[in-house]
Amino acid sequence: MASQFWLIVGLGNPGAKYEGTRHNMGFMCADVLSQRWSVAFSDHKGLAMLGKGIMRLGGQESKFFLTKPLTFMNDSGDAVASICSYYDIEPQRVVVIHDDMDLDFGRIKVKMGGSAGGHNGIRSIDRSLGTNAYSRVRLGVGHAQRGAQAHQQTVDWVLGRFPSQQRKELEDFLADGADAVEAVMTQGLPQAQERFNGR
Repeated sequence: MASQFWLIVGLGNPGAKYEGTRHNMGFMCADVLSQRWSVAFSDHKGLAMLGKGIMRLGGQESKFFLTKPLTFMNDSGDAVASICSYYDIEPQRVVVIHDDMDLDFGRIKVKMGGSAGGHNGIRSIDRSLGTNAYSRVRLGVGHAQRGAQAHQQTVDWVLGRFPSQQRKELEDFLADGADAVEAVMTQGLPQAQERFNGR
């Protein structure tokens, strides 16, 4: 029988060099959740930091694992697939939090499936799980200027840090992202989409 646990995955790159960068939005949101849910992280096979617990919200209890892969973004799927396999968690019980350049800063979109949209972390998870039928909480970071050096500009952009105005708004934005994850777990995907996608 498949596990009743949720697996909540925050995507990012490990190491001080990447802290606070756009590409680490998933890590930052996972940190908000870890504080909110009083999670202590420990090592999972050298692939990820992993914590577990029970979230209580609105009279409901949801058992969860919360993880931050240590594999670097492009191999995030190795960590996710290892945890799913070890704890027998179905893709439908997985929620991945990640940065998204196709959304303006501050926008959140909740979805299941769909294309990886050029996001290497999502592409890796699709490949490792053999499906894209898991939920995603996409946190907008806006887009770099597109030009002749588009690839390098994109890399510099996602590995760059937020300007001061956005840094002031970041705490509220990450809290909204955490709320979106909780909504998926407790209310289901359609209601979470209704609540967050239109904002």
